[in-house]
Amino acid sequence: MIEQLDYKTLQHLWWLICAVVGSLFLFLTFVQGGQSLLWQVAKSQTEKDLVINSLGRKWELTFTTLVLFGGALFASFPKFYSTSFGGAYWVWILILFTFVVQAVSYEFRRKPWNIFGSLVYEGFLFINGVVGILLIGAAVGTFFTGSHFQLDSNNFVTWTHPFRGLEAALSPSVSSIFNIALGVFLVFNARTLGAMYLVNNLELGEVPEMGSRLRTACWQNLLLSLPFCLLIVTSLLFMRGYGIVDDQGTIEIVSFKFLRNLLANPWLLVLLVAGLALLVLGAWKTAKTDETRGIWAGGLGTVLIGLTVLLLPAYNNTAFYPSKVDLQSSLTIYNASSSPYTLKVMTYVALGIPFVLAYIAYVWWLMNREKIKIEDTGDRSAY
Repeated sequence: MIEQLDYKTLQHLWWLICAVVGSLFLFLTFVQGGQSLLWQVAKSQTEKDLVINSLGRKWELTFTTLVLFGGALFASFPKFYSTSFGGAYWVWILILFTFVVQAVSYEFRRKPWNIFGSLVYEGFLFINGVVGILLIGAAVGTFFTGSHFQLDSNNFVTWTHPFRGLEAALSPSVSSIFNIALGVFLVFNARTLGAMYLVNNLELGEVPEMGSRLRTACWQNLLLSLPFCLLIVTSLLFMRGYGIVDDQGTIEIVSFKFLRNLLANPWLLVLLVAGLALLVLGAWKTAKTDETRGIWAGGLGTVLIGLTVLLLPAYNNTAFYPSKVDLQSSLTIYNASSSPYTLKVMTYVALGIPFVLAYIAYVWWLMNREKIKIEDTGDRSAY
């Protein structure tokens, strides 16, 4: 059956697979969200140990999924990988740095030879939870607003802005406002998910006051995220995009491009509306009731929102990585993908993904059979 798939179908399929991985990463940022909530919801050393012990059992999943997302893009759309990582390297270096200090923090925060004190490492966790996610959101925003690069006939990338990718968040422009809004939304969404996860994973009967703070933080961060969500959705409805206008692959600026994409693919609008509804439902169940399983509704909602955000700038003959300098250097799923042979081989390998996901779900279930208790933060805690 895979042999019968044409090249165009394979290109769409592999962007979908990459989008699924990226959306799962957004769900797993509940780890970063929980880290950024640490000083707000944990008022004693015991409460801090509870939070960090809970998040410390899952932090590798977020980083691994981010690496998997980059690896999938490298294998299926190598021109994008080389253009973005080869040109906008400062933004990616800073993102990776925040994840490096996260790993160091979980390793050394409670070690007896820690000369900096736990507060320094908790600060590193906060940086990863806020700065790292903000920059990732700004980088994803460039899928819609474009970047400052140019490709020559040999696909050598020339980056024309000295900030090397950081201009997505730092340059004074309308596009930067959109990029920052997307990043801030992801930060507050991660904090909302983090609160939902901790309510689900901790034995809050031992620390009822922290439980109350977590439920309050969940609702507050959802409300704080909604204005940025509204700004993003409104901007997309009126934003110009970069579209393929003929069979030769010519790129031109198209008015209301993303609105056109939604009308051409109404299922994307269904995903977006369903995702937002599930996110609000999960937060409401966590904050306003005694329910502890709101993370699953909120997590699924985040995945659906992520799918919409990642599919909208690529489908319907759209340049998913547009160039502000040279329109014809813009990247699409057609001119940036691997060869048909590579995509077919990768598709065969991808048939094993459901078994890997089943194994991950089983291990997750084993780890979460019992809620984290105060006694788990003693000598047996690695964090």
